[in-house]
Amino acid sequence: MEKSAAVAKAIASIDTARVVELVRQVCRIPSVLGDEKAFAEYLFGVMKDSGFTDVHLQDVLPDRPNAVGELDFGAGPRVVFTGHLDTKPVSIGWTEAEPFSGDLIDGHVYGHGIMDMKAALVCQLVAAEAVRSSGVPVSGRLGFAGVSDHMGDQLGSIRYFDSYSADLCVLGELSDNEIYLGHRGRYYFDITAQGLSAHTCHKPLAVNANMLAAKAIIELDASRLTPELEPWVRDLFGEETYMAPGRVYGGLPPGGPSMIPDECVIRLDCRPQPGVSVETVRAELDRCLDNVARVDPRFRARIELADVKSGYVADPETTVVQTMVEAVREVRGTEPPLKAAGWLGDTASFGDKIPTVIFGPGGEPVYCPNERLSVDDIVEATQVYTAFATLALLS
Repeated sequence: MEKSAAVAKAIASIDTARVVELVRQVCRIPSVLGDEKAFAEYLFGVMKDSGFTDVHLQDVLPDRPNAVGELDFGAGPRVVFTGHLDTKPVSIGWTEAEPFSGDLIDGHVYGHGIMDMKAALVCQLVAAEAVRSSGVPVSGRLGFAGVSDHMGDQLGSIRYFDSYSADLCVLGELSDNEIYLGHRGRYYFDITAQGLSAHTCHKPLAVNANMLAAKAIIELDASRLTPELEPWVRDLFGEETYMAPGRVYGGLPPGGPSMIPDECVIRLDCRPQPGVSVETVRAELDRCLDNVARVDPRFRARIELADVKSGYVADPETTVVQTMVEAVREVRGTEPPLKAAGWLGDTASFGDKIPTVIFGPGGEPVYCPNERLSVDDIVEATQVYTAFATLALLS
């Protein structure tokens, strides 16, 4: 069967009323990090009722499973649609709808986490159903994995891809329905400024660690690290590796003894482009702290690498990217641009072994009051997922 005809037939089989209604339903299920179970159980039920095979709740953490299933079309490649179940906490200031209402207002569905990334998960499932119901001659397996703990240590993705492989994968992170080749990484360093404690009444005897940390914060925030990158990577992500003192904690809690603190911890949040090593960032961190010590010889610090999540970027010429380019072209009739993200995706934990491209509805700003997504974007994302699966599995 000719490609365009197969894609058109599969897209025509999408149940658009179903995808919108399911998106509204999942928006009514809170799934803030640590509380993913109800959402996983809902998707489990959708797949079970729809006739998916190998449907189960995959153990990850206590009461925080993945929702897993697949459609089996016989021998052939294995394609996986995936995305995360968990969201950040609800933001304040909602006025147009309630955060978990799923209200449909003026062509938009409202819901906390709808863009990151509840809608994408539903679009992926309905796209899989469309491929099946269309009867186009596809071969292989189309897997689905709604994973937990993305906002934590990405244990859901790690667990899934330790158990399942894939020839091609689509991560449904919010990309404004554009093709993203990848994202930056995330390195956390904990910098503990060390001073000398004393009672507040004996201030001349103390070295206030909070004060030392403040000097380090100013120096770190002024960093402008521009490491050597391949030109195409630099063009995608920009030239600067961002470093920001993201969290500071020092001293005793309110109501505690009057004591000048001898420790203050700075959590340095670094967002490196793919290919920028931990060592490169650490060298910049050391340079900044050396500057502080030259200005104030009392400055001492203990440095710990607290977390490493790698950046990810797919080669534009790989099959997974070119299949997505063709899918978007089939839906829109125009040549799509190739972009990249600043946020961190689960591909930090599996992209090194699974060829993956990123595509999903919704974009910045996200996790804000009155978060919403247009029905048009929901439908288009479903069409692109359907086209991708059809092209990837077409006999």
